[in-house]
Amino acid sequence: LKKKFQCLFEGIAKAGNPTILNQIYTELYITEGTAEVNDEHEVRQIETTSRRRKPDGPETTIRQEDIFKASPGRDEPIRTVLTKGVAGIGKTVLTQKFTLDWAESKTNQDIKFIFPFTFRELNVLKEKNFSLLELVHHFFTKTKEVGICSFEDFQVVLIFDGLDECRLPLDFHKTKILTDPTKSTSVDVLLTNLIRGNLLPSAHLWITTRPAAANQIPPGYIDMVTEVRGFTDPQKEEYFRKRFRDEEQASRIISHIKTSQSLHIMCHIPVFCWIAATVLEDVGKKRKEETRTALPTTLTEMYIHFLVVQAKVKKVKYDGGMETDPPWSPESKQMVESLGKLAFEQLQGDNLIFYESDLTDCGIDISAASVYSGVFTQIFKEERGLYKDKVFCFIHLSVQEFLAALHVHLTFINSGVNLLEKQQETTQNLQEEESADTCFYKGAVNKALQSSNGQLDLFLRFLLGLSLQTNQSLLHGLLEQTGCSSQTNLETVQHIKERLSGNLSAEKSINLFHCLNELNEHSILEEIQQSLRSGSLAADKLSPAQWSALVFILLSSEKDLFVFDLKKYSASEKAFLRLLPVIKCSSIALGGCNLSDRICETLSSLLSSRSSCLRELDLSNNNLKDSGVKVLSGGLEGPHSKLEKLRLSSCSVTEEGCNALTSALNSNHYHLRELDLSYNNPGEAGVKMLKQLRLDTLRLSGCNLSDRICDTLSSVLSSHSSSLRELDLNNNDLKDSGVKTLCGGLESPYCKLEIFRLSGCLITEEGCTVLISVLNSNHSTLRELDLSYNDPGEAGVKLLKQKLKINIKNKNMKKNMKLDDGSITAAGLCLFSPSDSCQLTFDTNTVNTKLKLSDNNRKVARVEEDQSYPDHPDRFDFHPQLLCRDGLTGRCYWEVEWRGNVYISVSYRRIRRKENAKHCLFGWNDQSWSLYCTDDGPHSVRHNNRQTSISSSSSSVSNRVAVYVDCPSGTLSFYRVSSETLIHLHTFSTTFTELLYPGFRVLFGASVSLCGI
Repeated sequence: LKKKFQCLFEGIAKAGNPTILNQIYTELYITEGTAEVNDEHEVRQIETTSRRRKPDGPETTIRQEDIFKASPGRDEPIRTVLTKGVAGIGKTVLTQKFTLDWAESKTNQDIKFIFPFTFRELNVLKEKNFSLLELVHHFFTKTKEVGICSFEDFQVVLIFDGLDECRLPLDFHKTKILTDPTKSTSVDVLLTNLIRGNLLPSAHLWITTRPAAANQIPPGYIDMVTEVRGFTDPQKEEYFRKRFRDEEQASRIISHIKTSQSLHIMCHIPVFCWIAATVLEDVGKKRKEETRTALPTTLTEMYIHFLVVQAKVKKVKYDGGMETDPPWSPESKQMVESLGKLAFEQLQGDNLIFYESDLTDCGIDISAASVYSGVFTQIFKEERGLYKDKVFCFIHLSVQEFLAALHVHLTFINSGVNLLEKQQETTQNLQEEESADTCFYKGAVNKALQSSNGQLDLFLRFLLGLSLQTNQSLLHGLLEQTGCSSQTNLETVQHIKERLSGNLSAEKSINLFHCLNELNEHSILEEIQQSLRSGSLAADKLSPAQWSALVFILLSSEKDLFVFDLKKYSASEKAFLRLLPVIKCSSIALGGCNLSDRICETLSSLLSSRSSCLRELDLSNNNLKDSGVKVLSGGLEGPHSKLEKLRLSSCSVTEEGCNALTSALNSNHYHLRELDLSYNNPGEAGVKMLKQLRLDTLRLSGCNLSDRICDTLSSVLSSHSSSLRELDLNNNDLKDSGVKTLCGGLESPYCKLEIFRLSGCLITEEGCTVLISVLNSNHSTLRELDLSYNDPGEAGVKLLKQKLKINIKNKNMKKNMKLDDGSITAAGLCLFSPSDSCQLTFDTNTVNTKLKLSDNNRKVARVEEDQSYPDHPDRFDFHPQLLCRDGLTGRCYWEVEWRGNVYISVSYRRIRRKENAKHCLFGWNDQSWSLYCTDDGPHSVRHNNRQTSISSSSSSVSNRVAVYVDCPSGTLSFYRVSSETLIHLHTFSTTFTELLYPGFRVLFGASVSLCGI
């Protein structure tokens, strides 16, 4: 085995030029997978996987030497492993490396024997009978020579490579049971009983397969499914640096690969890395001699160059030609045409391996086939099984598809015959004035779109790429005549754009953009990219084709999509549905996106799908209500949901919604670690239900809770199974009595709480004194305590500061204690922390001409006469609005007085100002938040054109409002200032992605004044 596997022939064997496996081997990305069958085109699978992969993602990765070792938390031993992976991804090399490391005494020395088989070899034994012992002796003759007649007493690994190539009738339902390894039977019965565990139950089995064939073995017989994902981005670079020892050359090649998204994605496949290396090395030599030779940037160009390189090798090595001679001879042209015909015929049946009968059926002489494999060794290869039966295949599915497309192209150009049309039952109704060329390419596009699993996706890219004159010129000598004018290309491009405007799936749209790339057509993408760069993307005006382009750009971006924020593009349900392919590939921020409970069914389906990779979901500030949460819970309770963080702040959730959430999450193995229900109304009963969850973080800020709920929370903290590390109870009326109850839980030796937020909870010196006693306990794990916006009194502040100094000295608590030591009122509530107060200044460059400034620019009033302000790009041209000059950071507090009807707001700087439209108004877009006040008092709040009414129980007629923003935590709160007491009006909870600026809209006869604090 050591001798057999120590050399690796990239592509296939090049006589006298092997590569040492240990020198070239690059670690593959292997993860735990599922037994589901995926019959999508394998290149489409690679593209989907490349979009989902994160370098620091939560997937469990596996080293090849640990393939039979149970993962943490798994008690059952692993007997049978099924490893999935697309063609050329490295499954065979993986098993070879596993075997070689064992044979060289590097790993797994507890294993006594490893017997590697391939289904290609076993297929030719279909009509033969063997016992298990005889089968091993025939393939591994040394075992027979040394007299080994039993394997039950040894640790044995049997490897079966290439289940997708199996032509044996594996029947797991009707096959007779066989337990005797010395009894002869057919090979399929041997394999079935081995996999069932009837034969050699103590042996380990490792089976590899392409994804579409994974269902040939019932999942009950598989202990673990793994998936070979090929190369990660760093592993791609590692491969090229090993392949090219010249550092500068390797860097140039890596840099070029990265400039083409199609090439970079395909390099997840190790075989494609080898193809790219072969081509770029050859083109690099040409560029030194002919500076005009361009590096290939599309898949079609890459495979054309690859084909030409092989023709050149034949010319030099076998025909005695020179490097500078034209590569194509009559013999090599005939070979390519024959291989193309074989490739196309077998592609129809999704066949990757061919036996002599397959070649005969296609009209290829067997002796000629051997010549092909001997000459075009890098394209077509021949293998021999135990009894010298020949097996043929292309080195990779993509090579077969390229040659198939070339065959269809050559046939149409040379004879006018459309091979694709023959496969259709009816002919497309094409307009008479269209040329035959246009009809041909339009028909190919339409046929590929009819495929449900994308089986013609890559074939179509190659076929369209071959229509370009520039690519046809690369094949000069093979093509006797060229076809397809630039006008035909333009008409094909137009047809693709029309199809993009239809109701296509995301996968089909994405492939059409790849097709446009092969045709060197980038106008739609460039248009959207320019809008993204300039910040002028108007999502409400995008056509279906432009939406598809945006999806393609986002999925193709090198930027990490780990968290996708829908608000950056359009905060609407329409945008959510249009961008769903992007959302599927990332954790998603949907906060404040004007979504309703209707969207929850889609999200539920996404969470429960087998391929779900969602770990984080932010739905804050959407009107989901209990009905939406119930639907969402259906997805959360499924076995495939892996959600770890869920934010539902300000979603109108009550006790009913909490009940549904708790029930779902309890049945899902406690994947969820963080839950935010701030600014909802879960009620005491709802919070009591939540105590069943094993959360690390629970946020209940502003949930109208009282001290009565603290018994429940204290029991959670003191539970021996408690895992809670962070608890946010800000803005609840817990008072001293509630804090005292909570301290009972904090004192428990089982309490693991590290972060405790009690801002604005009506806590006085009495409550602070109790908290200090907890901090003094030896087992306190608390690292951060927020007591801002309470009234600890001077004594409480002094005690807390002393405790803070002690803990810093002992290095137990970080400097993260927040408390207020000023503006303490007789009413017992701290109005603000002086360190948070900010002095605002109006930005005169933004003031609308219907607004007049006074009082040293600290008061603004709406007037009838236009004011004479100079033109400025920042000025609000139509609406009576203005912004303040300085952006807000950290925690900020200010107060204003008003008269009349005004909007007190905060906004991103990029809000539109030059249009007479509602989306330029504060609160009517996803870039601003606003409080509407009248002479009768605060009336409502608005964000993203969603209005929420405010009811105030206070009889005060104060026209003074306080605004408090905590930028890092994403909260914006409005208070009414009355009798030196703060009355909470509303809190927005979101994620601020840009600097915020205070702003005001002043209606006719109204005014706003900035207050000194």
